[in-house]
Amino acid sequence: MAEKNILAYFKSPEEAEQAAQKLSELGVVDLSIDRVSRYPGQGTERMLNTVGGELPSLAGTILDADITNRGAGILLAADVSASGMSDGGQDDITGRDILLTVVVEEPKHHQALHIVEQSGGMQ
Repeated sequence: MAEKNILAYFKSPEEAEQAAQKLSELGVVDLSIDRVSRYPGQGTERMLNTVGGELPSLAGTILDADITNRGAGILLAADVSASGMSDGGQDDITGRDILLTVVVEEPKHHQALHIVEQSGGMQ
């Protein structure tokens, strides 16, 4: 039987877990939940300089990011959300960093899409 996939983005892990539970009841071939970032090397912990006790970058200071890749640090520092001049919320996908990946059999695809939408997911 043919299979279809769904990539859906959620604002919180709890929303994705709720959808995953309902999808599991429907019956899925495969399912995973991951956190995604638009910059490589971005973490969630501040990296303190052990010598001076200072944060090493604008990205570390404003975005509370642990930057291990210099290129990622530059990109983060140039982001509108780091400048303080914008709230960064001008598009619909802001804040949707939880990715639910689902593989279902083709006859269940439309039902699975409906479950994702009802749970707050966006494709």
